Amino acid sequence: MRLGLLVSGGLGAEILIKIGEIHDIVFVFTDRHSLEILDYANLHSIPIFVGNPRNEKTSTFIKDKSIDVLVSVNYLYIIDNQLIGLPSKFAINIHGSLLPKYRGRTPHVWAIINNESETGITAHVIDEGCDTGPILEQIQVRIESEDTGNLILEKYKKLYFPILKDVLTKIESGSYQLTQQDDSLATYFGKRTPEDGQINWNWQRERIRNWVRAQAFPYPGAFSYLQGKKLIIDELVFAERGFHFDQPNGQIISVNPILVKTPNGVVQLKQVRSFDQTIHIGDILN
Repeated sequence: MRLGLLVSGGLGAEILIKIGEIHDIVFVFTDRHSLEILDYANLHSIPIFVGNPRNEKTSTFIKDKSIDVLVSVNYLYIIDNQLIGLPSKFAINIHGSLLPKYRGRTPHVWAIINNESETGITAHVIDEGCDTGPILEQIQVRIESEDTGNLILEKYKKLYFPILKDVLTKIESGSYQLTQQDDSLATYFGKRTPEDGQINWNWQRERIRNWVRAQAFPYPGAFSYLQGKKLIIDELVFAERGFHFDQPNGQIISVNPILVKTPNGVVQLKQVRSFDQTIHIGDILN
């Protein structure tokens, strides 16, 4: 089939290379930082559009191009209607959740934060909404108790090409099935920024642990402040240690190991990133 690809980053490059061995790539949309994609497209003389497609330049670029399917994988930009309406069959996206749950950005991070035991990826038709189109196929992924956001993403990466290959095969043969999303079950989560990672030590320690592992290295990280200095925490575990209810939440009650009081128990900071301040018993994280 004739495909148009909207792809970014290392995952997008992998999809471009593998799908290009099976189908005819008519054009590629990407961003200026995705150098591997840019190099591959130029090497294989594939027309490429770089930057935000929501402007008049898109019309000129796609004017004489015809495709069967438009594919979006890890693409950085919002897709406008003229692109959605271009293919003769479908515009499809691979989304990192089991839709209709976790529509929006960084769904795997939110799933860990919310203590989900399962997540997954969904191939769905792109429509005018945000991750609202009919579902073509889903793959479930177990969230283990030690999984970080990055580990879940690594699990996802192994599944993107197989699900896309299978969906495209079904579209080409006409054997696909569409399942409408139940909007009454939909949840939506917005974009996260590094500033959103601050820990609230008044939370239950289970939520604090999920908060930390969801954002652990190489992500920007969950953080707190000690003596005015930012303390990024990449690993935190529960500790069997007594405490007094009247102690402030976030108080350090031991420095070797570093133990911190929360409302329902003590946690140990096992991995702390780039912090050179002296820590004292009685210090308060905030």
